[in-house]
Amino acid sequence: MPEGTVPVSGLHARIDSAIDRAVDWSAARQTPEGYWMARVDTNACMEAQWVLALWVLNQDDHPIMPGLVKGLLDRQRDDGSWEIYHQAPAGDINTTVECYAALRTAGLAADDARLVRARHWIEARGGLRDIRVFTRYWLALIGEWPWRNTPNLTPEVVFIPHEGIPFLSRFSIYNFASWARATMMPLTVLSARRFARPLPADRRLDELFPEGREKYDFGYKRNPPLVSWERFFLGTDRMLHKLQDMGLGLRRETAIRRVIDWIIDHQDADGVWGGIQPPWIYGLIALHAEGYGPDHPVMRKGLDALDDPRWAFERDGGVIVQATVSPVWDTLLTLQAFQETGQDEAQIDRVEKAVDWLMSREVRTAGDWSVKIKGVEPGGWAFELENAHYPDTDDTAVAIMVLAPYRDHPRFKDKGIGAAVDRAVAWLRAMQCSNGGWGAFDKDNDDPFLTKIPFCDFGEVLDPPSVDVTAHILEAFAVAGYGTDDPTVQRALKFLWDQQESDGSWWGRWGVNYVYGTGAVLPALARIGVDMRDERVLKAADYLAATQDADGGWGETCASYMDPSLSGKGEATASQTAWGLMGLLAVGRGQDRKAVERGVGYLLDSQQDGSWHEDQYTGTGFPGYGVGKLIDLKNDKLEDDLNQSTELSRGFMINYHMYRHYFPMTALGRAKDYLRRTPNEPAADAA
Repeated sequence: MPEGTVPVSGLHARIDSAIDRAVDWSAARQTPEGYWMARVDTNACMEAQWVLALWVLNQDDHPIMPGLVKGLLDRQRDDGSWEIYHQAPAGDINTTVECYAALRTAGLAADDARLVRARHWIEARGGLRDIRVFTRYWLALIGEWPWRNTPNLTPEVVFIPHEGIPFLSRFSIYNFASWARATMMPLTVLSARRFARPLPADRRLDELFPEGREKYDFGYKRNPPLVSWERFFLGTDRMLHKLQDMGLGLRRETAIRRVIDWIIDHQDADGVWGGIQPPWIYGLIALHAEGYGPDHPVMRKGLDALDDPRWAFERDGGVIVQATVSPVWDTLLTLQAFQETGQDEAQIDRVEKAVDWLMSREVRTAGDWSVKIKGVEPGGWAFELENAHYPDTDDTAVAIMVLAPYRDHPRFKDKGIGAAVDRAVAWLRAMQCSNGGWGAFDKDNDDPFLTKIPFCDFGEVLDPPSVDVTAHILEAFAVAGYGTDDPTVQRALKFLWDQQESDGSWWGRWGVNYVYGTGAVLPALARIGVDMRDERVLKAADYLAATQDADGGWGETCASYMDPSLSGKGEATASQTAWGLMGLLAVGRGQDRKAVERGVGYLLDSQQDGSWHEDQYTGTGFPGYGVGKLIDLKNDKLEDDLNQSTELSRGFMINYHMYRHYFPMTALGRAKDYLRRTPNEPAADAA
């Protein structure tokens, strides 16, 4: 036996057995087309908004409606509210108001005990005073809120070029994040038309205005400094409403026609828009407002997607409509798990089927990114089923990692993998931002000035570079054959080092949270060739070792996005344990062997029927900061400024049901190699 190796033990046999069960679980769930995809749980706003949308679309007799109503009632908390994520410390005012409005719209009486509880909860938190922009829009669409008291989105914005006109060009739709852009466009039509289908008298929300609507103050509750951009934009909003009251608009009908054409052009092949719920649902309503009937091909395709079991599913008799779907992401990470566990050759038929499907999903058309980036051949992957307009850098990075090893494989040599990888690498190089990192969908999409607009009081409207995406791209470049001498890599490394927190961790933009960010960066640094004895690396490893739970797992609550003292703290989960393990394994210190063994033990002991159970939300859509990147969380006025606390009222959290599976598989595969070759060493500072 080579010097320094560790003999195979019973732990190794248990790992092998767990991997075999996990592989069998995965194999049984591959679709006939070759991909993997599991549920994506978010919050009850999805179902509430579909109830409201079907009413507005004159589709309130849709057969899905009873299931949506039951799904909403099943998710109500005991205190009467609805929450943003599993076991959030408090309910959310926006979600609760939207669910309440949806249930009343669906016909539940105001004196229904469940609505009485919800109403009391709403009243105890100031009523409708602090509801967000989107909640106001929904109430306006059903005639319960004046359109004049919603942010005025003008369709004329479609005429603004992304460059060339000082100041004005900053407001181009292409300077907003892709998801905000795709959502804003249909809302400009609805705002211009002030479109609504009012509720009948017996379903109106009079009870939410106990002193009468005529006495209610529908105005914005913000009180920004007298001299500030926020104050300027509030004044501009009032002016735009007055111009609209007078019927004045700059080429308004032409602008609306241009917006409608943009919407139609951006519809995905599966009928939705942008692969996400907001532009899908608002797109349908905007088209309906402009006279497109339910039998129009674009409308028909969009409504049919609601009947697609890949988008909507039944749970305990209720219906859940997903905010997005993740087949490309799930397929890529499942294949990566096969590779990391050494199972890809044993599962080569399944692997080939998945690779063929992935190759058919390479985006070869120029999407919105090409407005700013010229002369670059399209090449990348999107997250969802048919989202050709918005390939993302994260999926593209993992596609490179997964596909590149097969470019010279005899079974795959004629599939064009090498050319696809080369296109993806070139596209990612072009997408690198000026500070060395990568955003998810666009380049240099990071102008905080835009967040001052009244419309932007929700989630994030910008897509700046993030640590976790940048780390995955660095790892992809390493697999593609590049190292630390590459200029693109050097700039990315500087970005990562600049973003490291004082405790050694990295903030996670797209996963919860510091455990995710740190667990993404360390493997990337190791693979790209960074010295893993660098003191900054060791500090990150110390952070992970210190945040391991007593049961051997890692867990972190979504609340850490508002309370940094909760960094790395929370009930252990399979996915976060895998991220913590992958971070330590990348550093490869002998002193972490016991921590690795305990982490592996947690995964082995918690495996059920080949997979793992996880109620917690460990995926992130929006942390709710508005600017899409980490901000000063020690600001005493932060909660007031953002209008959210640890319940994440502006946030959007996600439970990806495959995270609990392929990440533990990958971690076990890497741990097996580490345990075989790494002796147990005391910590460097041990007495």
